[in-house]
Amino acid sequence: MNFSKYLRFAVVGACALAACKGGPPTATKPGKYSSTTGIEYNTEEGMRVSDYQGIPEGPGLVFIEGGRTVLGSAEEDVAMTHDNIERTVTLASFYMDEAEVANIHWLEYLHFVRKDSAEEFYQSALPDTTVWARELSFNDPYVDYYLRYPGFRYFPVVGVSWLQANDYCTWRTAKVNERLAGEGDEGDSGSSKGGGLFGRKKKKGGDAGDAAEGTSEDGGKTKIAIENGNTLPNYRLPTEAEWEYAAQALIGTQETGNENQENKRIYPWDGRQVRNPYGKGMGQFLANFKRGRGDYAGIAGSLNDGAMITEYIYNYPPNDYGLYNMSGNVNEWVQDIYRPLSYEDVEDLNPFRRNGFLDPSEKYDKKGYQSLIDDHVRVYKGGSWRDVAYWLSPGTRRFMAEDSATATIGFRCAMINAGSNK
Repeated sequence: MNFSKYLRFAVVGACALAACKGGPPTATKPGKYSSTTGIEYNTEEGMRVSDYQGIPEGPGLVFIEGGRTVLGSAEEDVAMTHDNIERTVTLASFYMDEAEVANIHWLEYLHFVRKDSAEEFYQSALPDTTVWARELSFNDPYVDYYLRYPGFRYFPVVGVSWLQANDYCTWRTAKVNERLAGEGDEGDSGSSKGGGLFGRKKKKGGDAGDAAEGTSEDGGKTKIAIENGNTLPNYRLPTEAEWEYAAQALIGTQETGNENQENKRIYPWDGRQVRNPYGKGMGQFLANFKRGRGDYAGIAGSLNDGAMITEYIYNYPPNDYGLYNMSGNVNEWVQDIYRPLSYEDVEDLNPFRRNGFLDPSEKYDKKGYQSLIDDHVRVYKGGSWRDVAYWLSPGTRRFMAEDSATATIGFRCAMINAGSNK
């Protein structure tokens, strides 16, 4: 390399280090040159750095700003499980579906699975509609109609196991990113030609950081890679800590400039009552749950919410994060396996139990019928249309085998907030 080339690198390197134009480099404005070597990006010699305008918008997701909180049950432990004692943790910001996954969403899933997958997998994706069947109750119509009849389109899907819910998350990730890829090819992202979310790959080869090729509908090559920021992170089930934090929605009790959390909620709304105390909706229930023995909906009239079983996923007021039905309607699967002492074992930053580490399944006598716990039971949260108000509190938790399903458990998806804490 000759002296003039060294000099040019020195000049551009100094300019980059001094952040000549517009301040220090950022993820969305990395600059033209490396701030450590001075080498120009997107040249034959330099590394490829794609245009990036921030994480693409994920359909149906609401941003949940993370922070410090106290997780755990705020209610009297009437079940005597002592499995969710209060402790202080910190959660990173994330995204969560504003409402439960509904029947229409699952039917869409089945539509594409039938087109793109083996018949065996399609059969495995079908919800268990027989969860409605009861020997001493006439729920027979729900067995046939609840999933497929148009009137139930935006009721939460049920009869879905934890394993099936995970498969849905995997499919949804692929389908949403496939759509983003198509939009990028057609220039819908608003970026300049060759850039933006999905610019076309113009030449073969490149270094290890280059994108993998994918073929668009018009035959063009798209650049799809994590490094390009042109895909959404994975849709997934929320962790138990994320779900509980989002359900509390304590951001609605926070005073500006005060880092002390002086109020805690029993439910995802203020107060100890389960009816709306204000305005035109005064007296109406704030969630879909069982009021008492034999009372699923109240008497006919203005205070009857009409929810004998599940209900429209947007039917009750959202919490302060904008999330609907974080209490009642259906319980919801979360990622964690169940252990009664998770609150003692997991870390205090993004707590999550993925396995039996520190609390192995061998300690639980399932073979001798003294326990129901092993590494295949998963936590579910939130209470349902068939549960009493105790289970509406975000700190309560129960568990069930990951391959089982009921008429009272559904789910919603979550996603990390990549590259930012706000």
